This record gives sequence, structure tokens and C-alpha cells, in this order.
Amino acid sequence: MAANPIVPTPELQLNTEVKAEETIVHGSGRITSATSDLLQRTIRGLIPGTKRIVLDLAEVNYIDSSGLAALIEGMQNVQEYDGKFALTGLQEPVRTIFEIARLDQVFRIFSDVDAALAAA
Repeated sequence: MAANPIVPTPELQLNTEVKAEETIVHGSGRITSATSDLLQRTIRGLIPGTKRIVLDLAEVNYIDSSGLAALIEGMQNVQEYDGKFALTGLQEPVRTIFEIARLDQVFRIFSDVDAALAAA
């Protein structure tokens, strides 16, 4: 299916792709205090319409603490509706931030979208 753009900012672009009972959100750019609200609104807008959200961060090259907070809130909101939330494609600088914050132990993180979709 075609991806639908969600009001992009100069720093962050998000596109959604709906497949059966899951929605893939492709991110590109930087997730910062200036863009984390866009990410939060996007995730909230998908709930409860989808049971599984996969956030593809393969083209996200930076995330700060407000971005991490937005992801945590998004994951919690999805779980409140008995949904599943996964992250994919973390670039090395982003993965390092997750590891330092020990969030790699909190989130379901996969190498790519296909791996996340294949997981139950």
C-alpha cells in the first residue's frame, strides 16, 4: 500500500503505511524537543485503530531525551489497548543512546521492518 505523509517538519518526516492489522511508521531526520510532539500526535492518532505499530527509524540519525520520552509514551499508549509496539532499523548513534539509557531492554527492537512483522 502507498505510504501517507503526515505533516512533516523540516527536521522530521513521518510516513505511515497500513498493512492488515499493523501500521508501519517510517521516520526520517531527527527526533528532538522540536519534533517529538509530531511523533506523539502521530502515534496517538493510530490508536486504537491498529493493534500493532512498527516504528522504522532506519533514516533517523538523532534522538534526544524528549524523543525517547515520546517513544516511551507511545509504547505505553499502544499497550493500554493490548497492542504491540516495535522499533526497527536503529542507526548506530541512535542505538547507542538506547543502550546507554538501557531502553534496549524495554523496547522490542528489530533489525528491519520485515523482522518486526514476522515476530508475533
